[in-house]
Amino acid sequence: LLWVSLMALVMLAAAGYEVMARQKRRLKGWWGYGLGTSAMFVSSFTVTMLALFTMIGNTPWYEPQYAIPLLGMMLGNTMSGIALALDRLTQTAWQQRAVIEQRLMLGQTRTEAIDEIRIDAMRNGMMHIINAMAAAGIVSLPGMMTGQILAGAPPMEAVKYQILIMFLITAGTGFGVTTALWLASKRLFDERHRLRLDVLSPPRS
Repeated sequence: LLWVSLMALVMLAAAGYEVMARQKRRLKGWWGYGLGTSAMFVSSFTVTMLALFTMIGNTPWYEPQYAIPLLGMMLGNTMSGIALALDRLTQTAWQQRAVIEQRLMLGQTRTEAIDEIRIDAMRNGMMHIINAMAAAGIVSLPGMMTGQILAGAPPMEAVKYQILIMFLITAGTGFGVTTALWLASKRLFDERHRLRLDVLSPPRS
C-alpha cells in the first residue's frame, strides 16, 4: 500500500504541474499549482477508489496491477480537461473583464456575473472526452479495448471493460472540471464581489 500511495502521489504531482504549465494566464502563487492538483486529487482518487471497491473487487483493493493503470487513465484525462477549462476561464475573464464589471454594477453577484464564462469553460474542458465517447467503437477503437482484443481476450469482454472505463473517465473529468472551475471562479473575486484580475499572472509567450 505504501509504494502504491507513493506512486500515486508522484503521478498526481506531475499531473498538477502539467495543468499549471498549459495555462496562458494562470493564478499567481500556490493557487496556480494547488488548484488543479486539488481538483484532480478529489475527482480522480474518489472515482478510482469507487471503481476499485465496487466494480473491480480485487483483494487487496489496492493491487498495483489494477490501481495504478486505472488511476493513470483517470489523471491523464482529468488533467487535460482541467487544463483546458481553466485556460478558457482565465483567458475569457480577462478579455471580457469590462462585461463582468458591468454586470456587477447592475447588481449581479459574482456567481451570476461569471456564470456564462464558466459554462463555456466547462464545455471546453469536457469536449475532448465527449467526442471520444461519441466516436468510441464507431469511428475509433479505444486503446484499451484494442489491446485486449489483440491479446486474445473475448471481444465482448473487452467492450464491457472499455465501456466501464469510459464512464469512469467521464465522471472523473466532469467532477474535476466542475471543482476546478468553482474554485477558480471564487478566486477571481474578493469577498465584496469585486473582480480581482490581479491574481492572474502575465500571459506566457
